[in-house]
Amino acid sequence: MRVGVVVLPEHTWPEARARWRAVEELGFDHAWTYDHLAWRSLAGEPWLGTVATLAAAAAVTSRIGLGTFVTSPNFRHPVPWSREVMALDEISGGRFLCGVGAGATDVDAVMLGRPPLSPKARVDRMTEFTALLDRLLREDHVDFAGEYFTAVDARTVSGRARRSRVPLIVAGSGPRTLRLARRLGDGWVTIGPEGADGEERWWAGVERLAGYMDELKPESGFQRHLSLDACPGYSLSSAARFAEMRERAAALGFTDVIVHHPRAEGVYAGRVAVLEEVAQLRAGAAGGVEGSRQP
Repeated sequence: MRVGVVVLPEHTWPEARARWRAVEELGFDHAWTYDHLAWRSLAGEPWLGTVATLAAAAAVTSRIGLGTFVTSPNFRHPVPWSREVMALDEISGGRFLCGVGAGATDVDAVMLGRPPLSPKARVDRMTEFTALLDRLLREDHVDFAGEYFTAVDARTVSGRARRSRVPLIVAGSGPRTLRLARRLGDGWVTIGPEGADGEERWWAGVERLAGYMDELKPESGFQRHLSLDACPGYSLSSAARFAEMRERAAALGFTDVIVHHPRAEGVYAGRVAVLEEVAQLRAGAAGGVEGSRQP
């Protein structure tokens, strides 16, 4: 099972650079950062831009996949975002993974002065965003007229011949978004059921979602990512807890799990030593870890 680590874009670059390098050197398979203008309890803290952060991370790593966890339609338009995607993929040497979601409902949902959307409208917007982005990464001269996004003869040919379309990892925790992931995504990422009031109820919800994805019969190679830290209780509180959660995820058919780099305090508070221990356990079990962008 592949394991990824989220590095929040909250550090000065010398501090952040050390974290991105360490994630690769420890043998993890992919590394991610959030795509928000501000985020929840950290809204009053330093917070850097997603694209610049990932471009800098690409310059100090050479192997791991690098991705958005996940791209937000709250403040993105697929046409300019497709250019950023192409640039990040070029800079990283083909390692970029584009996570796509419905957009958060808290701080950056209203920061640009737009009214909050209903759950249905957020999924409608996400569907438009993903469908248009998919076309922009595969076609040239794209026209699109939707309720939320428009493109008029969008020229999208990159500076050199494309190896393949950048993988889209579609986020979802409900039937519509799972179907969207199956239809347009190269993979699916989920935080499980929202508002679960206990760990076992969260796992029960994850099992239901995994079963629904099974019913959709995704093709071989389709990635299934589970964000372990959406479960009540931090996944890296101990290496034993991580190992248990990883095994439960594997039993449900997930190919990848994602954890958050330990922070000194507050959300995701933990010890870097546990992250290092998890890396050692993985290397010992696999006889060494070799990561690459999938698919």
